[in-house]
Amino acid sequence: MAGDLSLRVWRGDASGGELVEYLVPVQKGEVVLDAVLRLQATQAGDLAVRWNCKAGKCGSCSAEINGRPKLMCMARLSALPYGRVTVTPLRTFPIIRDLVCDVSWNYDRDRRVACFAPPPDLAPGEYRMFREDVGRSQEFRKCIECWLCQDVCHVIRDHEENKPSYAGPRFFIRHAELAMHPLDTGDRLRELREEDGLGLCNVTKCCTEVCPAGIKITDNAIIAMKERIADRCHDPLVRLVRAWRHRGGA
Repeated sequence: MAGDLSLRVWRGDASGGELVEYLVPVQKGEVVLDAVLRLQATQAGDLAVRWNCKAGKCGSCSAEINGRPKLMCMARLSALPYGRVTVTPLRTFPIIRDLVCDVSWNYDRDRRVACFAPPPDLAPGEYRMFREDVGRSQEFRKCIECWLCQDVCHVIRDHEENKPSYAGPRFFIRHAELAMHPLDTGDRLRELREEDGLGLCNVTKCCTEVCPAGIKITDNAIIAMKERIADRCHDPLVRLVRAWRHRGGA
């Protein structure tokens, strides 16, 4: 794709704004971020846009491209429908200006996740794990915190009132990473159920579909944690064993 691109960009701030259309020259092989930065350099010097690595590793250039959450640096113009391209900020978070949102809510949620808690009788250097145990949670460490999964999750995208009691997909995989660690002693299932609102997720898999790191958020983290919670809280045999142990049977 080369020539002039009709680029519609949302311009405004927290008080309001609108889509403004620009004609931007583009070259073959370019991505949306190339067009946006050329627009900033040649026509709209005051355009606010967040970016850093341009390699799909930092997660900074998240936006909604033609209504779908994507990284601008990974969205090839040739892969988009020919004609007008619309770029808007992430809808789930408050707008600061233009394409830049206030995503600090995510960092507040991050601070509420309890840290890795190894057994107290093990000293650093004494930790031992099987290779299989390492592999189970390795996938979740690929997260670049672009917040696309948070943005597309309708539990908070369409219901602002859920934010105080719902952590979102990014932190569900953080809990899964820790829960699947054989040396972690934290009660991740209680946190997910009582504090982070995992029960509100109805497994639409939209978070998995937009993840640029290819993490199978729904299948490998959310469903796995839901199953563990169901086993603990609703399995009659587990409840019977727990009651027996509580009464001194073991």
